[in-house]
Amino acid sequence: MDAIKTEGLTKYYGSSDRLTRGIEQLSLSVEQGEFFGFIGPNGAGKSTTIRTLLGLISPSSGEAQVLGMDIRTEKEKILARTGYLPSEAVFYPGMRVRDILKLSADLRKKDCRNDAAALCERLQLDVSRKVDELSFGNRKKVAIVCALQHEPELLVLDEPTGGLDPLMQREFFEILRERNGEGTTVFLSSHILSEVQRNCTRAAIIREGRIIACDSVEALSRSNAKRVSIHGRMDLASLGRVKDLRETQEGCSFLYSGEIKVLLAALADGEIRDLSISEPDLEEVFLHYYS
Repeated sequence: MDAIKTEGLTKYYGSSDRLTRGIEQLSLSVEQGEFFGFIGPNGAGKSTTIRTLLGLISPSSGEAQVLGMDIRTEKEKILARTGYLPSEAVFYPGMRVRDILKLSADLRKKDCRNDAAALCERLQLDVSRKVDELSFGNRKKVAIVCALQHEPELLVLDEPTGGLDPLMQREFFEILRERNGEGTTVFLSSHILSEVQRNCTRAAIIREGRIIACDSVEALSRSNAKRVSIHGRMDLASLGRVKDLRETQEGCSFLYSGEIKVLLAALADGEIRDLSISEPDLEEVFLHYYS
């Protein structure tokens, strides 16, 4: 059984005479136990996808199941078995951290004190403080504990590391890898590509509400585009399919997705002192898909 499966999932906002695109014809499957990345810039449709999957907003059309349950008719069951971390967490004012964690656990009818204490210790979160007094990063820690303390089968994380310092980010991903090793499915939505490349096994790239690529992170990084770096001069106009051009006094580097024989001919006609051709990293692949 897939942890997440969608078929033609679509969401429009607004009235019938003035619709705004959220997501369109989104078909996706995430296997149970996967650490899955969902990549796209702000406004691409990542948060709309997540909120639709969790039943927080209703789809315009299409079908989706989460943990084998329909998002329209079994929303409460889905939420009971899911940990959700929104990009911006909002809490009741005046409450202390320990009370927020207890409220979250009580809503799920679970005793989460041991797990909450362990997570707070690892994230260096002071439970005695009022949430109004916390920095954005510490409020994010509260949201992380709320999402993880009940040991959900599926973690849905929307831009989870905003506000966390590098040490806390590292600890957070260590916790996620531990949970994933125990069988928890992790769905990580992010525009920080290094997070996805370091932690996820598969990823989907979303652009303007549509999935434009979905594969293993390794396969996505092995696109037909190559990073070409030269010291010297050459006629780039003859290549045609050049993207992400970076020029320096010594030469330039660029992504090239055309025919190799065309590249070799242009190099042969140039004044090249040094050359390297390498596989792009995931960030460069992302730019390739978005160009």
